[in-house]
Amino acid sequence: MVLNEKNYASGNAALEKRFEWTCAFVKTHVPDGGKILDLGVPNPMSKKLIERGYIVENAFSDDLDFGCDAVKQKGFDVFTSFEVFEHMVNPLPLLQAVEAPVLVASVPVALWFSRAYRGNLEEDPFDEHYHEFEPWQFDLLLRKSGWTITHREKHTSYSPWPNGIRPFLRRFYPRYYLIRAERTVR
Repeated sequence: MVLNEKNYASGNAALEKRFEWTCAFVKTHVPDGGKILDLGVPNPMSKKLIERGYIVENAFSDDLDFGCDAVKQKGFDVFTSFEVFEHMVNPLPLLQAVEAPVLVASVPVALWFSRAYRGNLEEDPFDEHYHEFEPWQFDLLLRKSGWTITHREKHTSYSPWPNGIRPFLRRFYPRYYLIRAERTVR
């Protein structure tokens, strides 16, 4: 999977709201000045963490389904992944390969009224979700890959003016699942 700046529209109120609650979650669960290995290319979320005093390096490759070397880096306090695992066919090997002792990650929640996201694949061949997780599914993936969840939150999607029934329902049904976990098995 390849992420780049065009994946993030500036001034997008829904994204800004997600960035805000994600930063608040990180602030609560990661000590100030912590060294973070963030999955993906440099992006607005990793930049916001740097602005808040964290030391952030990014781990990425052309396609994370075909290699875990990017995450096998030692010396980091925390490994973060914000809405990346849903793009992978099988995130289990990558989660097993992480060296950091703490994981902070978010994924989109599967919604009963909407299919998994699929964007414009001609513009970006990775602009699709292979998975959208029910919280129990993400919990199971983490447990099987050697992590124990210590904190979790769910958040709805924010849209100042919902246009249609699905955007309206997303204001009431949790759309994002954010966790903090600790390595239990290596």
